[in-house]
Amino acid sequence: MKKTAVIIGAGPAGLTAALELLRRSDVHPIVLEASDEIGGISRTIRYKGNRMDIGGHRFFSKSDRVMEWWLDLMPAAVAEGEQSAVPISYQNKQRTIPTGSAPASGDPDLVMLVRPRKSRIYFLRRFFDYPIKLTGDTLRGLGAVRTVQVGFSYLAAKLAPRKPETSLEDFIVNRFGKQLYGLFFESYTEKVWGVHPRHISAEWGAQRIKGLSLTSAIRHFVKQAFSKKKQSGDLSQKGTETSLIERFLYPKFGPGQLWEHVASLVTQGGGELHMQMRVTQLHTSGNRITQVTAVDASGQTHTFAADHVISTMPIRHLIRSLQCPVPQEVIDISNGLIYRDFITVGLLVNRLLVTEPDGSTLRDTWIYIQEPDVQVGRLQIFNNWSPWMVADPTKVWIGLEYFCNDTDALWKMRDDEVQAFAITELEKIGMVQRSDVLDGHVVRVPKTYPAYFGTYDRFPVLQQFTDQFENLYLVGRNGMHKYNNQDHSMLTAMESVDNIVRGTQGKGNIWSINTEQEYHEEKRS
Repeated sequence: MKKTAVIIGAGPAGLTAALELLRRSDVHPIVLEASDEIGGISRTIRYKGNRMDIGGHRFFSKSDRVMEWWLDLMPAAVAEGEQSAVPISYQNKQRTIPTGSAPASGDPDLVMLVRPRKSRIYFLRRFFDYPIKLTGDTLRGLGAVRTVQVGFSYLAAKLAPRKPETSLEDFIVNRFGKQLYGLFFESYTEKVWGVHPRHISAEWGAQRIKGLSLTSAIRHFVKQAFSKKKQSGDLSQKGTETSLIERFLYPKFGPGQLWEHVASLVTQGGGELHMQMRVTQLHTSGNRITQVTAVDASGQTHTFAADHVISTMPIRHLIRSLQCPVPQEVIDISNGLIYRDFITVGLLVNRLLVTEPDGSTLRDTWIYIQEPDVQVGRLQIFNNWSPWMVADPTKVWIGLEYFCNDTDALWKMRDDEVQAFAITELEKIGMVQRSDVLDGHVVRVPKTYPAYFGTYDRFPVLQQFTDQFENLYLVGRNGMHKYNNQDHSMLTAMESVDNIVRGTQGKGNIWSINTEQEYHEEKRS
């Protein structure tokens, strides 16, 4: 009888696992998705012909395996009129993707656009490059006094770094100095997480900021400014810190386009995909999961036999669903894990009040709103992710991102109230005029960000307990309670399938993804 793998969740990790199983094994994948949408937080929201990307997803990885996987499914292309401005080839293992290459299906829409990356910080009602660059604009924006203070505080951090480096505050101060930390990190981080950086584990910095520091930012700027060589167009950018990359891939119609394509390949290949199927119970026998029970939209219960279980559901929910004795310590730790929730407010506007120096619309993909007098954390300009994200190219389609808890007043507001609040905040910081707002749409995403506080410091106990189930694989951001990027989530799924194919019992290779300063690919090279 054919073996089965029950996959909980149809986001990047779950769908990657399903397609990998079909390609590389005779294990039958059964994907159970609690919602009615494909892609998890990498889905694309559609609203009146416009599209929204939840959180912004740059398709870039230093892992050759992930880049090959993406480009096998959706070849690279460039937006019309940008051929001379954007490098369009990705060279990897003697492979070059030519301009505008079309997939085997001949579908011209099934492509990855090569996009220029531009992100800035909005602070003191003016723009600063992100990451910080030592340009004349930056120095003028900071002022002479602040610039001197930044320099001395950075030297102080290098001469006497904080040890041990236990908090996110320690991590950032050691790499940027106390002055830059206070200007550009402290209040923004507290806005994102709702707690001060001194209460967040340094591990968050190791996973999200990695090798970025003031030194690496300066080195990158100098290299770009004085290098006589033109950019090769190689999208791998392996010598560049992830936060400093200058171009990335992006599906023509947003990230959900890729994952909807993967979902169709899974079902066409014989896999199962069940939507609105919420997992409620994991049945065990000894050290194995034997069955998975789920409830559909009508309330009917379904049970699936499982030779393997790959889970992306929040680990707190997974522990509660286990039908076996669970130590009280494990229950307490899982109940103490904290998640940060997320709201995106899409606004269609005639224009933005702030523009580029030449008067054109801002070219940023997203802008970090550092201003402490508003709650909005980031601003996306969807037109710049892909021209096809907005129905009317004469309008500007933006997304305001709010980080909150589902117990906060903002989360509990009606959609029209949240939209009005967002417009007021943009008016306050001089970004829009209320009369230019044409329409809006509000999207709430619970449990978007697993937090590195609460009981997170005791997480190894939880990991050790779940690892004892030899056929259970925890993958993805919420499945592992790790603030992974999309490519990291995919790699955890790929490693899980590797283990299934090889019959490997250990889970160390899965947990090691994105735990250190470098990718494994970088270390090998």
